[in-house]
Amino acid sequence: MSKTWSGERIEENACIDCHASERMKPVFREIVDEWRKSWHAQNDITCHDCHGGDPKDPSLAMSHQQRGFIGVPPYAKIPDLCGRCHVGILRYFNESGHGKALRTSGKGPHCVVCHGSHNIQKANIEIISEQRCSKCHTYGRAQDMKQAMFLVEKKITEIEDGIKALRRAGIYPEEQEQAFFSTQAEFRTLFHTVDVNLVKERTGEYTRKLDDIEKGISGTFADLRSRKNFSGFLMLLVSGMGVVMLLLSKTPKE
Repeated sequence: MSKTWSGERIEENACIDCHASERMKPVFREIVDEWRKSWHAQNDITCHDCHGGDPKDPSLAMSHQQRGFIGVPPYAKIPDLCGRCHVGILRYFNESGHGKALRTSGKGPHCVVCHGSHNIQKANIEIISEQRCSKCHTYGRAQDMKQAMFLVEKKITEIEDGIKALRRAGIYPEEQEQAFFSTQAEFRTLFHTVDVNLVKERTGEYTRKLDDIEKGISGTFADLRSRKNFSGFLMLLVSGMGVVMLLLSKTPKE
């Protein structure tokens, strides 16, 4: 059994085995299908990380409360469930208009309204859309937020592409990758304040941080090109010496 950042990697997961069974109703099988396509699944976040229970126990006892099983939480408690991992986001959410509306009426938006429940995808700016946001209110303010985030999000995408390109070349820029992960996570956490002015105020700060990371990645690319050029020069030099040696060996001796 290996470790992931979420804890133990469960090789045999009784939750998934049971819910994926043909004996289950389609609505329950769909949960597994959705989860398998999710960002959580790609990062080894499984059923018990959110719902509790014991995924190593195939008996029905795994669903009992003494095993820590949660099931479907009450509507207003969903942010607290997600916030066990997404601590910073929960804090900003609770202080936001979204969080206050949820606590006041019990009907405001929460994590699942925007992100879904099981087929959760990697966060990106396109989650802010007229179709999604206008379910609860007019799109104007959300559109302002999207515009405020656009340039930073564009740079985030460019850096992601750069890191992927380096990895394909066999280089793992650990320092830049760690800095990038924390910076983009901080910026996207800030969105959950739903405070357009605050996001605008701090855009410059995050742009500077990302610029520094981008410079580091560009420097790594430059080093890689230099190595390739030097390797090419050495190969050319060795080939040239080989040709000279061959010609010398064929020269008639007096």
